Amino acid sequence: MKRLVLNSAHYLLLVAALIYVGDYLSLRLRIPNREQFGTVIVQRSYAVPQKDSKMEYLFDPPAPQTCVNALFPHFGDPPCWYLRRHARQQINAGIRIRSSPT
Repeated sequence: MKRLVLNSAHYLLLVAALIYVGDYLSLRLRIPNREQFGTVIVQRSYAVPQKDSKMEYLFDPPAPQTCVNALFPHFGDPPCWYLRRHARQQINAGIRIRSSPT
């Protein structure tokens, strides 16, 4: 039984690696004939903790971000399908400061 589980895990890893390599090659060789990169308009906000335990939100203007037309991230860019679904990004700018009981 243990051997069956290990064999299944090896095959699963092999299939995942083949899918990733196939995705990379299809992006690199443009199979099918498509653009490698795209852009998505992203709205970023920053959540900055204040000393009085409140949060201040700062907003950047919407800006285009480069993405790849692939299933997985490649070349340091996220996939376009993921970025379209997460076009609003919140960045937590620090650890929330808690007041200590005195």
